[in-house]
Amino acid sequence: MKHHILGTLAASILASAATSAMAEDKVFFLLPNATTIRFESRDAPFFTEALKKKAPQAKVIVQNAQGDPSRQQRLVEDAISQGAKVIVYTSADANLSAGSLAAAAAAKVPVVLYDHDAVGGKAEAHVVFDSLSVGQAQGKRAAELINKISKPVVKVARIKGNQGEYGTGQYEAGQNEFLKPLIASGKVKVVCEQYTENWDPVKAQSFAEDCLTRNKGDVDVFLGMNDGTTGGSVAALISQGYKPGQKLVTGGQDATVEALRYIAMGWQDNSVLKDLKVEATYAADVVASLLGGKGVPKNLINGKVNNKFMDVPAVFLPVSNITGDNLADVVKAGVWTWPQICQGIQNTPVCQANK
Repeated sequence: MKHHILGTLAASILASAATSAMAEDKVFFLLPNATTIRFESRDAPFFTEALKKKAPQAKVIVQNAQGDPSRQQRLVEDAISQGAKVIVYTSADANLSAGSLAAAAAAKVPVVLYDHDAVGGKAEAHVVFDSLSVGQAQGKRAAELINKISKPVVKVARIKGNQGEYGTGQYEAGQNEFLKPLIASGKVKVVCEQYTENWDPVKAQSFAEDCLTRNKGDVDVFLGMNDGTTGGSVAALISQGYKPGQKLVTGGQDATVEALRYIAMGWQDNSVLKDLKVEATYAADVVASLLGGKGVPKNLINGKVNNKFMDVPAVFLPVSNITGDNLADVVKAGVWTWPQICQGIQNTPVCQANK
């Protein structure tokens, strides 16, 4: 009798586990690369945590394309074969995403674009910070700083994002609203400009170093589009023996902890804060609704992104500029703590003031 009861109990447990496994909704969160460190260290954990609350039956599987669009397409195909219910997709290269989107569409697996755009295929929604607003914030800040420089002509190097991406185009358009009048008036001369393949900070650094060399150091401002490109400029300045404040580096974005340290040290002027916890939470809202068979929540949609295949419904999120004057806003928002920002730079005035 005892053995019968134990056998029945074991069978019940196995049946329950099997039912649970069958009920599990697999959500694949596909990251673009390891060079933009926020995705591994911030976005993925935030999204996993948020979805656990909103869809407890879901299992998040995080995978990284390592900057290789072909690898990312294989990851999409693998996710489909593993029974993915939803794919959250941050493209490794927006211009080479059509194959991945086509594979998901053919398998009827909904795709939610996260942060990066993806060109040439179907997606249910795009959760992203308003890219034009980011560019406008960067351009406005750059113009304010340039107008304070007493030189009659300010020489600017522009280090842009990945060419052809919706985001890069919007950042450029937003920056140009403020830069073009200065260029037209003769106040600004763009001495170097280049797109940065896959947003690679190493390539941004090489470009900045080359720009400094070609202009014999006569460059006043380095204007980037995210903390990777501005970080590349800072690395170039450090490698060539400059000191903080000798050259102006602006146009950051993402408020990475490394960028905030550069701001505290005086190497970098600003970074556009995109609260990644907010982005991840909204993405989780969309995914949970899709898993529940309710589609994309209409109350979250406040725009659209044309990806050359369709107008993708967009969840645009707000942004704000962070400088040395308001670094505390990042801490108040719960994005980073002072100990995290000040790690290794405790003697800077900002960190001394916020012990």
